[in-house]
Amino acid sequence: MSERKPIFYINDQKCRNSYSCVRVCPVNAIEVRAQKEHPTIIPERCIGCGLCFIACTPGAVEYRDSRENVKRLLASGRKTAALVAPSIASEFDDITDFRKFVSMLRALGFDYVHENSFGVDLIAASYADLFNKAGGKYYITANCPAIVKLIEKFHPELVSNLAPLVSPMIATAMVVKELHGEEVATVFIGPCIDSKDEAMLYREGKLVDEVLTFIELRQLFNEFDIQERVVKMSDFDPPHGHWGALYPLPAGILQAGGIKRDIAVSGVITAAGEEDVTEGINDFEKYIDTIRHHFNLFFCHGCLLGPGMETHKERFKRRALVRLYAEKRVNALDKKKWEDDVRKWSALDFSRSFNPNDQRIPEPPEEAIKEVMKIIGKENPNEELDCGACGYQSCRHFASTVAKGLAVPEMCHTYNLRNKQEYIETLRQTNRKLAETKRALKESEELAMREKDVAQSASDMLNNMLEKLPTGVVIVDNNLRVLHSNLSFINILGEDAKAISDIIPGLVGADLKTLMPFNVYNMFTYVLKEDEPVVSKDIHYEDSMLNISIFPIKKNKMCGAIIRDLYSPEVQGEEVINRVSDVIDKNLEMVQKIGFLLGEGASETEQMLNSIIESYRKRSLGPGKIR
Repeated sequence: MSERKPIFYINDQKCRNSYSCVRVCPVNAIEVRAQKEHPTIIPERCIGCGLCFIACTPGAVEYRDSRENVKRLLASGRKTAALVAPSIASEFDDITDFRKFVSMLRALGFDYVHENSFGVDLIAASYADLFNKAGGKYYITANCPAIVKLIEKFHPELVSNLAPLVSPMIATAMVVKELHGEEVATVFIGPCIDSKDEAMLYREGKLVDEVLTFIELRQLFNEFDIQERVVKMSDFDPPHGHWGALYPLPAGILQAGGIKRDIAVSGVITAAGEEDVTEGINDFEKYIDTIRHHFNLFFCHGCLLGPGMETHKERFKRRALVRLYAEKRVNALDKKKWEDDVRKWSALDFSRSFNPNDQRIPEPPEEAIKEVMKIIGKENPNEELDCGACGYQSCRHFASTVAKGLAVPEMCHTYNLRNKQEYIETLRQTNRKLAETKRALKESEELAMREKDVAQSASDMLNNMLEKLPTGVVIVDNNLRVLHSNLSFINILGEDAKAISDIIPGLVGADLKTLMPFNVYNMFTYVLKEDEPVVSKDIHYEDSMLNISIFPIKKNKMCGAIIRDLYSPEVQGEEVINRVSDVIDKNLEMVQKIGFLLGEGASETEQMLNSIIESYRKRSLGPGKIR
């Protein structure tokens, strides 16, 4: 089995934040938060109806793809059976004969191809029996997985009213497993995306191994270049269905079960489509003692316009195609054989149970709702337009959803319009101010150009002077990034700095931390922070002795430094020797004092020091130089 991704999820790369998915979700399972760039589907609250998938024009809402798993099954050598929903009549009207469609499935690699309509016949008969024995209890059909999730998550009090029967998909899979053995793999093919989740509820996903939508099946046909014109005709494998072929129609399962549909005598009410289903469940919950009917519910107008179909229009054309297909199948059916098959397979256990999973969010405090109403400009009841543009039933319902953290004020049309108008007025005022300053800017432009020329000349002069100095000069910002440096500074740093300068002239932007040792850039940090200079500090740097003076330019903003290489030929040797001699003289004086106290041992120390002094002077001055 494939990794259990959520049945629906949003691809952030495709999302354009139209919020169309949020507006159509019947259970507020898609949240919009200010800290998140795009809406997010909450798997725990999702009922798998697919309205978000249909509504998302950019195609950002995606669902769990089963094609790769199906291809692996077909290539594994394991016997594999296709279980095909009778909705093929409305989806594949481009295929001239359903028997060509069956052959195309066999060409794809399926060993068996079964029509789901026989499973419909079995479950329809089970419903007829259940309703006859209800004894005053009223049921809601459990064929549509979105309906089941809707009740389990948002009407858990009605779970006991869900008809305890498996769907036709599961019934068909049970028959196929009995026919061909448990080792056969089963792949359901139909218009319902949420069937992918439903399949996981039975035998740990091993009763229905995979589920393909009609969209995915078309993609596989295209991938393997399987076309109607290159295949021969082939019929479905038995057992064949009867009026179960009408299952895509909302009341099709009632006709398949021989359940009366006449409004005067029927004990079942059929509702299809999100609006009618929502109202139907609410009325069932509140008024069933008055209604006193079973409810046959489908979220997608039966299975005519399921989200896993290529298009979701032309409902009445699709009804006609299904009816014609069902008549063709029934007319060609061996009625006696069908009756025998129904008696045989009705012995299977089609019962199931349900699990309440309450996902209802408590209503937020009244104060929170009022605060949102104030933000969106609906503080006064007269301003509550209830226009429905946000996708919610009323302004108050929208405000409640925002207070729950599942929506943002920007989804309100009038709120956005008011903000836009305020923004436009702000722009007008800004434009007036801009017009007033435009003239002043134009007048100052020439002056600015002249000043720029003067500044550029001064800058060029300064740069030329700095470049000719034998002393290194560097200016850094508060992040110790180089703003300016001269060639002497780069030469002092060495070959690595020269290589960097070839790429970044003047090391502009380079981090001083990477160029100089810790003790040096630490002095820069001190100067920046304390606004005090560091004067004439000697620092050993590689094979050189550097004399560094750092001075503040702008406190906490900018500082500069002058750096001299005391070993450089350009720096007067005299200063070096003077400074060394000063240090030595001070140490000699101290040694002499110590020698006076220690006696004869001091003379040996003095001789050693004098020897060191002479040696150092010779090395510093070089051959032929006299101090």
